[in-house]
Amino acid sequence: MIDFQTHPDRYKHWTLSVEGPVATLKMDVDPKGGLFDGYELKMNSYDLGVDIELYDAIQRLRFEHPEVGAVVLASNNEKIFCAGANIKMLGKSTHAHKVNFCKFTNETRLSVEDATEFSRQRYICAVNGTAAGGGYELALAADWIMMVDDSNSAVSLPEVPLLAVLPGTGGLTRLVDKRKVRRDRADVFCTTEEGVRGQRAVDWRLVDEVVPPSAFADAVRDRAAEFAAETDRPFDAKGVELTPLERTITESGVRYRHVTIDYDRTLLAAEITVQGPTEAPPADAAGIAAQGVDFWALAACRDLDDAILHLRLNEPELTTWILRTAGDGALVAAYDDLLERTADDWLSREIRLYWRRTLKRVDTTSRSIIAQITPGSCFAGTLFELALAADRSWMLEGQFEGDNRPPATVRLSAMNFGPLTMGNGLTRMQTRFLGEPDSTDTAKARLGEDLDSAAAADLGLITEALDDIDWEDEVRVMLEERASFSSDSLTGLEANLRFAGPETMETKIFGRLSAWQNWIFQRPNATGENGALKLYGTGKRATYDKQRV
Repeated sequence: MIDFQTHPDRYKHWTLSVEGPVATLKMDVDPKGGLFDGYELKMNSYDLGVDIELYDAIQRLRFEHPEVGAVVLASNNEKIFCAGANIKMLGKSTHAHKVNFCKFTNETRLSVEDATEFSRQRYICAVNGTAAGGGYELALAADWIMMVDDSNSAVSLPEVPLLAVLPGTGGLTRLVDKRKVRRDRADVFCTTEEGVRGQRAVDWRLVDEVVPPSAFADAVRDRAAEFAAETDRPFDAKGVELTPLERTITESGVRYRHVTIDYDRTLLAAEITVQGPTEAPPADAAGIAAQGVDFWALAACRDLDDAILHLRLNEPELTTWILRTAGDGALVAAYDDLLERTADDWLSREIRLYWRRTLKRVDTTSRSIIAQITPGSCFAGTLFELALAADRSWMLEGQFEGDNRPPATVRLSAMNFGPLTMGNGLTRMQTRFLGEPDSTDTAKARLGEDLDSAAAADLGLITEALDDIDWEDEVRVMLEERASFSSDSLTGLEANLRFAGPETMETKIFGRLSAWQNWIFQRPNATGENGALKLYGTGKRATYDKQRV
């Protein structure tokens, strides 16, 4: 089992240090510390285990260190910053693992950019030595790239000439969209094995500055101090320790404090239930800080984030996720109201940003996602975003026979109309009603109301309302039908339908790059017995089928 829970005390590959407003994350990959047997992580190359630690560190810097305004990504290896994804690992991995690995690394690098833009925690990458492939892609996620000006240090994306694949973590997109490298120069750069160094790298906007070796450490320190001085993060606030999750994993499912997962292997489904709060929220931001990691909105988000990652990597055959909630929608709305009222508080901001990132994981997950809204549900505000993220949402009309609970309702809050945007820059409500924008305004006018199935259907907030007579058969037939379809076809279908509207750097990374990487990773030129990934490092040349397809 792949476990996404870790702690700096257990890191094998990174060292995290904090000095006042500046944090430093140094990469020092243990060659023997791979997630699986059969490869060594030489030259600061990485696998999923290395990135799990990086993601954990990014999260901790945001929540545990409000005093930090700048983060330096560096290397403990004097001649190599990072050699990128480990080639032997890629060559030995299953196709599904390669794709999920790329997805997680993409999300982690996007979280770096998210921290820079919204948490005001600016990232600097200090490149000493070579930054190749995924190593340079990690640098590209930073807001500022500094490189040693010597005969050794260079940046490169050599995947096309060396491996017959593409950079898997957004490198191509960031070159032209983020750093705005000229297309012809980008073409030269991406087909050159040895990379680019020195002033040419600055002129081509591949890095932001080069510094002589003797002045590099001081220059990085000065730049970090400069960026840290620009933050609005509170230097004197107390952080929130991200304590270990309470989690029990069995053959039939997973139990967290606020999330449960039950497996239905017959229908190839995972039934995910998010438990709403059981107590009213505190009165203000001080109350949020006092509750810390136990504050419901933060605790539930942590559980859901881990649940998504666990299912993605450890239960790939559960191809349908059924989303449910349980609790009091009014209490969920009360937590939303508190987070809105305290939007200027650093911790409140981080919690909302965390929900946005976690909901984006739902959007980009290659599973059929079905929301079921029944009596006892609390699809309100933030939790209603789960229904909006679903491919279909079904709501029960009235009650089940013998159930004396009130009929199900849904409730909208301000969280549905601004803070929790998708990768396309729009809210899920705006994306849902892209062809009828007035419907977003109509729904917003009903903000705060408990909406029954008829009202929710009339507003277009659900796919269909079913009575208790039809519910069981309709749901069963739909799930059986879903399980009968090609998983490959469903992945393509869902990804094409979920991101309507404008294209952004983020949607390109997950839509365009991930789709092509998915295809290229299966081509004989890359992964066949005579393919580049299989033969890399053996001294043998790959044999390519030269036809363009």
